[in-house]
Amino acid sequence: MKMHHLGAIAAAVIVIAGATGCSQEKEGANAGAAGAKGKGGQPPAVVNVVAPQRRDVPVVQQANGTVTPIRTVDLHPQTTATIRQVHIKEGQFVKAGELLFSLDDRADRANQDKAQAQVERDRAQMADLERQLKRSQDLVAQKFIAQSAVDTLKAQVDQAKATLQADTAAARAAGVSTSYTAIRAPMSGRVGGIAVYPGSLVQPATSLTTITQLDPITIAFTLPESSLPGLLAAQKRGKIEVEATPGAGMAPVTGTLSFIDNTVDPAAGTIKVKAEFANRDTTLWPGQYVGTKVTVQTIKDAVVVPQNAIITNAQGTFVYVLEKDHSAKQVPVERLYGAGTDAAVSGLTGSEQIITEGKQNVRPGNKVRLASDMDKGGKKGGPA
Repeated sequence: MKMHHLGAIAAAVIVIAGATGCSQEKEGANAGAAGAKGKGGQPPAVVNVVAPQRRDVPVVQQANGTVTPIRTVDLHPQTTATIRQVHIKEGQFVKAGELLFSLDDRADRANQDKAQAQVERDRAQMADLERQLKRSQDLVAQKFIAQSAVDTLKAQVDQAKATLQADTAAARAAGVSTSYTAIRAPMSGRVGGIAVYPGSLVQPATSLTTITQLDPITIAFTLPESSLPGLLAAQKRGKIEVEATPGAGMAPVTGTLSFIDNTVDPAAGTIKVKAEFANRDTTLWPGQYVGTKVTVQTIKDAVVVPQNAIITNAQGTFVYVLEKDHSAKQVPVERLYGAGTDAAVSGLTGSEQIITEGKQNVRPGNKVRLASDMDKGGKKGGPA
């Protein structure tokens, strides 16, 4: 009995010891797991940084525009007549004053000659009356005739002068009518299509041709109304250059802004403008669709950062800046102007180190590691 009782006690002690050992093993395992989690927390984000640049940034607005001639004249005859001769060809360049069309002028020249002959007759009559008046004045001085006769002759001379003036004006009018039969170019430019030929009967409603001035020429386009203050300020400072690209593979041409409309289109929120270009080589053609660039202002000594470094979310617009202790600091910025891969911003001094690549893994205040430092460490700790 005693032996059996001692064996049972020994077995119970062994079971308790085993259970205690298992409990200690579990606690050790849990503690080890907890230690491993603590040591294996989120590692520092790997990032690249760049230094901001300071430079003058031109604010450029791009727009599509249409080439428009400064002047286009639709030529019409000022009298009804027959075309006698056409002196030009379609598409020809002409100079101001060059003869384009000759109309049948026989009737007009006859009327002009008649009017001129009347003028000559009036002059002869007036000269004769003036001689008679002079003789009469001499006779009155000698008391051979009465003063009334001199007064009558003087009235006749005055009447003859008036008649001469009227007929001279009529002759000039006849000359103007005759000049309408020679149609000349009112300006230099390129001739359009010609729809009349020698023998065609024309009248004031008939369109003979058009002449379009090609040099200089203008381009009309629109800009956002937000550009208006900068445009007006730049115009006060001097000429505003405008660059136009006529087409693919063609070199751009440069002109100057010549017109800003006096009203903003409230529906579109745009302002109409025009730029004038020298066009000696006829690079620009009326009606052509071209791209334009205009510098509305220049931001002096701006802080420029890469566009991909700027983050915009519900909290606002900001960048991450690398601190001396290798932590990331969130700095609010304002995008002043963005073009291409860079943007001019405010809110930075220009001496910061801006985080670019890897910023999506960065949290404010967290530590970060530079990719350049890791590359150096990898080279130093490489295989022996």
